[in-house]
Amino acid sequence: MTSDTYRALPLLIDGSLSYAAEGGVFENIDPATEEVLGTTADAGPRDMDRAIAAARRAFDETPWPTDLAFRVHCLRQLRAGLERHADELRRTIVAEAGSPVTLTHGPQLDAPVAGLGWCADLAESYAWETDLGVAAPLGVPTRRVLRREPYGVVGAITPWNFPMQITLAKVGPALAAGNTVVLKPAPDTPWTAAILGRIAAEETDLPPGVLNVVVGSAHGLGAQLAADPRVDLVSFTGSTATGRAVMRSGADTLKKVFLELGGKSALLALDDADLATVVGNAAFQITTHAGQGCSLLTRLVLPRARYDEGVELLVETLRNWPYGDPADPGTLMGPLISERQRRRVLGYVARGLAEGATVALGGGIPAHLPRGYFVEPTVLTGVTPAATVAREEIFGPVLTVLAHDGDDDAVRIANDSVYGLSGMVVSASEERARAVAERVRTGTISINGGLYYGADVPFGGYRQSGVGRESGRAGFEEYLEIKAMAYAH
Repeated sequence: MTSDTYRALPLLIDGSLSYAAEGGVFENIDPATEEVLGTTADAGPRDMDRAIAAARRAFDETPWPTDLAFRVHCLRQLRAGLERHADELRRTIVAEAGSPVTLTHGPQLDAPVAGLGWCADLAESYAWETDLGVAAPLGVPTRRVLRREPYGVVGAITPWNFPMQITLAKVGPALAAGNTVVLKPAPDTPWTAAILGRIAAEETDLPPGVLNVVVGSAHGLGAQLAADPRVDLVSFTGSTATGRAVMRSGADTLKKVFLELGGKSALLALDDADLATVVGNAAFQITTHAGQGCSLLTRLVLPRARYDEGVELLVETLRNWPYGDPADPGTLMGPLISERQRRRVLGYVARGLAEGATVALGGGIPAHLPRGYFVEPTVLTGVTPAATVAREEIFGPVLTVLAHDGDDDAVRIANDSVYGLSGMVVSASEERARAVAERVRTGTISINGGLYYGADVPFGGYRQSGVGRESGRAGFEEYLEIKAMAYAH
């Protein structure tokens, strides 16, 4: 993968692949090597304005919102095109996101592409109208019908950590529901979105303006998209701080804002839990994509009587954990996305130490990986629930280990957070684990290592982890309005 292969990948605006209006480009950096992969078209405000205008026109003036069969046809074409280019996308995600290639055979690529098929099937079978029967409000016999209709123009703002998965989780249901879309991907992973735009333009029958891809290095493009009155709904995934800004940007036009935000999820080990199961899950969670996932379990809460035993087993497990080159199929953890992110993660480790924590493992830059934005798998012990590292999202391979004094205390610790995205409970008794899980205030939760991930499962959080749900029927319906229709009977 060289700059000769990927030179200034274009934008998709109004059905045409084009370069930025101002002619700008920006560099795409490989986080595993710190080398420049190539350049990407750098969109500006004029490009975003054209994309929004195209999406507005496509929604208002074409049959796209009402032609369900055609929408399903286009979605299936898009899935087929992505499958044909799976090898190219796999290489791209590994190169620009630093994701281990093993993850591209699951949530980074193959699973979300397959999910487009589920989305098309749902749209095809969905009950777009519901007959409420006849009633006589104010003495007028009336048949009432509820009709589901698309919102209009959707602004989709996506992050860099799972660039294809999160993009398709927004674009798929938004298009299936009959909306038009302006996609603003993160500048850290621009090529994945640009390839999606190229495939949509060249290998599907999507009409001009239905899907627009605006890649740019300026974060102000997202604010422009969120604030524009021609945009009816904004779907954002990213940090809670940025989510607040997106919500403020959309407030003046009172558009719907759907947010999937941060997390500080807890893995609760009850006093009868098998520690090998607990530690295996904790190690996998904190090293998956170098801990760069909002729903990953970053707080391990152990029974106080078994705390030292659990920490010892955890350290031994992570000490030999394979990490390094993300293109190596044996690698389970790659680099962080940037030097800025690495400084942030190491800053949190330093903050933890200043507040009384102890580094049981890791805590720095690995000596055997002098190039790339790597951080060692890190375990912080002696952490209290009030510590900064136990409360704020670090977004790196740092696990904080806390102690609890029974089920009620474990639940209290888990819920003592501004977040509420995910979690896990491990116990020898499934009934006991479920009873605890039902008390944890999160949008998703695992019992004894079960996986909730799937195109048909709604994903989202409580409290400051977001507003709304992504994926599943609930995620599809986020992109639909409800119209009540009344017929004189």
